[in-house]
Amino acid sequence: MEAAPVFEEFEPANDCDCPGCVHWRRSGAHALPPRLGGHPAAHGARRALVLAAAAGSVLGPAHTLPAVASEQVGGQLGGVGERAAQPGGAPRTAASGALAGLPGADGPDTPQGGRSALHGAPGKSAAARTTSRAEIITRAKRWVAAKVPYSMQKFAADGYRQDCSGFVSMAWNLGGNEWTGSLGRYATRISKEELKPGDILLFHNPANPERGSHVTIFGGWTDYTRSYYLAYEQARPHARRQATPYAYWNNGDRYLAYRYNGLRPTGQAGSGPASARFPGAGSFGPGAHNDHVTRLGEMLVARGGARFYRTGPGPRWSEADRAATRAFQRAQGWTGADADGLPGPTTWAYLVGGKGKDIPAAKGTPGAPGAPAAPAFPGKAYFRPGQSNDHVTRLGRQLVRAGFGKYYARGPGPRWGEADRRAVEAFQRAQGWRGGAADGMPGPETWRRLFA
Repeated sequence: MEAAPVFEEFEPANDCDCPGCVHWRRSGAHALPPRLGGHPAAHGARRALVLAAAAGSVLGPAHTLPAVASEQVGGQLGGVGERAAQPGGAPRTAASGALAGLPGADGPDTPQGGRSALHGAPGKSAAARTTSRAEIITRAKRWVAAKVPYSMQKFAADGYRQDCSGFVSMAWNLGGNEWTGSLGRYATRISKEELKPGDILLFHNPANPERGSHVTIFGGWTDYTRSYYLAYEQARPHARRQATPYAYWNNGDRYLAYRYNGLRPTGQAGSGPASARFPGAGSFGPGAHNDHVTRLGEMLVARGGARFYRTGPGPRWSEADRAATRAFQRAQGWTGADADGLPGPTTWAYLVGGKGKDIPAAKGTPGAPGAPAAPAFPGKAYFRPGQSNDHVTRLGRQLVRAGFGKYYARGPGPRWGEADRRAVEAFQRAQGWRGGAADGMPGPETWRRLFA
């Protein structure tokens, strides 16, 4: 179990006098309780609110916490993910405890319903159905694209409950709605190293299902460090897909990886979108926008093509799709027109059937034998307003190479400016970071990822 990395830029030096650090020190002091360095008056005000809530009021969303405080107070607030019903019983309720303001929108406040048939009808759920990894991700993406709102009482048109366990029940094509206490019956425990798109990360708290229980669909690693992954999940306010620290924002060490037992072998024909039939050359290429492009990208990612996609895969054909397809074709030893980056019947059959060789790691890929290490981070002092040095120029040029150069009207140059800050912020957000983790000021982890 790997904990989410603690990036150094989250924790500015106490003696830093830049406006940003001064703001975080002041706001952080008022956000924490006195025993953690907080302001007594602010703590007293919060205590008064809690007492008022005990008298009959309902306390609203939690106060926003600065990123620098998240590590200190996360354990105090505890897990408040799904709050479940006992199997077959009525859903339990509990006061909200969402941790607003942490990087990446943190863990959700998502109570869940109990087991039921589709549309919430009484009776036991039907037997599990077969499906494929591509189908699982495609169904999950449909809810994300439609922004299906979170609800533990409502059911989507297909009969699945609009909470996190209903979301997985839908994506796995189960015959009914399950909950975190029963999803494991349809799956097999696997290790972190075995995770593939369509598997799940599940935390069920049997001692107290009201605290922390939650489940997400694994969509693939965001980079070679395997410290962040793309999570598809149903959470307030609606279904979402975002970079998430392994295994989750809170209670991360209690999540277990599972693989659905009803997976069809890759390439085995099924009904609907899982058919192995080639959809036709017209489904791919410039201007194409359809589910076949999404499925192609997902299959290429599963065969080693993740490095070609900064975002996605998605339904609109892009240069990333062409590059990944070409890399797969070349991995088979094909050349010329047979490796033009446009899938034909043979390329499609190889991908759907799991045939041939996977896309090899690129030369110089971080972590690969002989790969050049990222240059040493020079220190934060070089990247402040008014600074002018070669490190700023080097940073800017690397941002341009990585595709984040649109903020530069000219340059990059040696003097740190707003264009540099905005480019860094865009890069940080592309990693899935938010709040203080995406402030536009490079730190060691930003530097390492950028140059790696």
